[in-house]
Parts: sequence; structure tokens; C-alpha cells
Amino acid sequence: MSRNKGRRSRGRGKRSCRKQRAPNNRRSCPKRAAYPHPLTAAMADLLGGLMQGGRRAARSGRTVLWTPALLCVCAVLMSWDPSPTLGERFEKAGLSLALLLPRRKAGGTYQGLIKALGRNGGTLHRKVADRLRERMRLECGRHWLREGWCAFAADGSKFNCPRTAANEKFFGCAGKAGKTQGLPQQFLTTLWHMGSGLPWAWESGVAKSSERAHLLSMLGLLPEAALLVADAGFVGYDLLKGIAGSKRFFLIRIGSNVALLRKLGRCAAQNDDTVYLWPQYDRRKPTRRQRNPPMPLRLIRLQRPGRKTVYLLSNVSEEEKLTVESARLLYELRWGVEVFFRSLKQTLQRRKLRSAAPAQATRELHWAVLGVWVLGLLGVRGVIASGKDPLSFSVAVALRRVRHAAATHAAQCPDLPTQLARAVKDGYERAGPKTSRHWPRRKKSKPPGRPNIRLATRAEVQLAQEFHSQSAAA
Repeated sequence: MSRNKGRRSRGRGKRSCRKQRAPNNRRSCPKRAAYPHPLTAAMADLLGGLMQGGRRAARSGRTVLWTPALLCVCAVLMSWDPSPTLGERFEKAGLSLALLLPRRKAGGTYQGLIKALGRNGGTLHRKVADRLRERMRLECGRHWLREGWCAFAADGSKFNCPRTAANEKFFGCAGKAGKTQGLPQQFLTTLWHMGSGLPWAWESGVAKSSERAHLLSMLGLLPEAALLVADAGFVGYDLLKGIAGSKRFFLIRIGSNVALLRKLGRCAAQNDDTVYLWPQYDRRKPTRRQRNPPMPLRLIRLQRPGRKTVYLLSNVSEEEKLTVESARLLYELRWGVEVFFRSLKQTLQRRKLRSAAPAQATRELHWAVLGVWVLGLLGVRGVIASGKDPLSFSVAVALRRVRHAAATHAAQCPDLPTQLARAVKDGYERAGPKTSRHWPRRKKSKPPGRPNIRLATRAEVQLAQEFHSQSAAA
């Protein structure tokens, strides 16, 4: 009995020693960093719930490699990368993910990323856009309005795609002879917020898409009583009627292709700036039900010394709400949407997309826009917090900062919010122009001319009075 008790006690002692040594071994193992990467923390604060959850599948219980968080971060990192091929962009994004999200495992192939982005109809970019619009409302503060208006600029641009049979069949070609003839292109129409200098919404399509149709499809995403500022390409009775019918306002430039009437007598409070937009094909329709009524509008003339007069149409009839000086400042701010396209094409080097399939090329363009949007919102909120105008934000400077942060370990990464808050344009005054002296492919477009404005005839006045009497009787 004593021998057995001794053996048992010696066995228990050995087991107890092993149990005591295990915690010491765990203490000797190096611990991972408990704090997140500055870029990861900034994006998590920006995207909110999209950066959480989704680690396990509902049915199989297996670990999902591509979670919404990984998809968002990887797609944005690829949009920031300047590598010439998609494979190189994916490899560099994977290296950055190892630093940004060290505890999560991502998929190993670019094909897996594309399949994950295509699941559920590929609607992840729309969810990210909705989240960014919410953050813009919170971050803009007093810069939400410009000249008392929540103003947006609208414009469109084309992006080249690889010349594959699938892209040519799906997108089509709309280039001019000798330049981009036979090259597949995507058409992108963007709404740009004038208060913050950030995009608000976009719509893409084939090469010969209509930017007016794109704008009509995005009207529901605009806040109520918003002001749309656009160039002469967005003129049309149906478009302006749709904007006014959605309880929004517009300030659009017109040219010699627009015919306007004066002294039609339908508007009671008409003055010298009151004109009427009434297409000729409407006046020639046989029955009243088929005709559209004349649209009373306000004509604003911007006279600049040494330049042609700019003619603007607006449905804001009260001069107290929209003065001539405010209209001039807002129309000049419209140039910011052109700068946005330059940042997307030149700074991020997305003038030509790299995807050979139409579906992948479409997603590549979507996430390129989101890449500029996320980059801008990360920097603009710091610029606003420092008391500066968000329109002074520099995309090129901020892009260099986030690229450096994505390739740096969390412990060695500098103060990213402070660095992005300082990413502003230079403020010194140049003695000469910044453009090159000899630019061989400079685009020389003729500015819009003077609109055709004439007095209404007696027959047109009588026809307009019929519409006025019907609306008064109703």
C-alpha cells in the first residue's frame, strides 16, 4: 500500500509540474499588438458596421475568407495602388492587409476576390456609398451649404477599357477617328458636392450612355431642395421638368441650341429676366393632352470682362434666394467636378481600366470612385477640424500619406489623422501659368454661344393662355 501511494503521489507530482509549466510557456510567447493600425481605425470609424461581422457562414459553419471588412479594405487598397496590372495590385494589397488586419485571413487569389465582390449581385459598393453619404452629412458641418444652398455639380466622363471582344460587344466604342476609335469605353456621370469637394453619387454605363438619363436616375439620392449646377450638356425640357418635379432646383448653362420665348404671359410676376422654355415639337402636337405646358424660368447673365457672356437658366425665380453674384460663384465652383475626374484619371492612374471582362471592368470603376471618396473623406474631416476650407484638400498629397501608412507597421506609423489634415493645396500665388507651353493634344472646345431668345407670337400666347386657364380651373 505504501509503495502504491508513493507511486501515485510521484505521478500526481509530475502531472502537477506539467500543469504549472504550461502557463510559464504561454507567458514567454510574444504577444500581438493590442492596438489597431491607424489606417484601419480610420476606415473602421468611417465605414461603421460594414467593418464588423460576417466571419462565419450561416450553414456550413466554416470560416469565410472574404468578409465585408476584408472586401472593402482590399478593394480600396487596390484602387490606391499605381501598379500596372491587377495581379500586382492584389499582391501589394495583400501585403498591406497583413499589416492592417493581422488577425484575419484573406483569400489567396484575385479570382476569389472578384467572385466575392460579385456575390449578392455585387451590391457592396452601394452599401458603402450609402454609408459614406451618411458620414458626409455628419462631418461637413457648416460646409454642407455654399451660398445658402446644398449645391451639387453634375458632369460625365469616359474611361477606356481593354480592347477585348467581350468589352467591345458590351460597352461599345464612342471615340473619335484617330484618337480612341475602336476602343471600348465606360461612361461615368457623377454628382459632386460643392460644400465638401467630395463625390455624392455616380452612375456608369456603356460608351454611348446618356448623361441626362443618368442624372434623372440619381435624383432620388439628392437631398430635398438641393441645387444642381451643370454645363450646357444637361439642357432639355424633360430633364428640367424632372428636376423641378422632384422638388429640386437647377442652375444650368445654355447655348445657341436652346430657343426661349419672352412675354408669353403665363407667369404673373414676370420681369425682364423671365423666359419660357417650350419645345417646338410640343406646340405642334394636335391635342392638348399631348402637349406639355411652357416652363417659366429665370435667365441669368454673367458678364465677364474680356470673355463671352455666360447664360444660365434656373427655376429659382426669387433674386433674394439666388443672387447674380451667388450664381456666378456657384457656377465657378462647378469646375471642381472636372478636378475630381482629373484626380481619378491622372492622380490615381485610372484613365484606362485593366479588367478584360465587362462585369469586372464595371466593378473596377465603381471601386475606383469609392477609393477617391474614402481618401477624400478621411482627409476632409481633418481639414474641417483644423478650421480650413475642405475645398483646399489635396488628393495627391493625401494619397502619398495613405500609401506610406499602408506599407508601415502600426507601431512605426506616424499620426495619420494629423498627416491627412495637413494634406492641403499650396497657397502661394504663382507669377505665371501652371500649364505646359507646348501641349500637343490640348482640347480646344468652342464655348456655348448666345441662346435664341425672341418674343412670343399671338398664337403662342393664346395657346399658353389655354394651359393657364386649365390650371386655374383645376
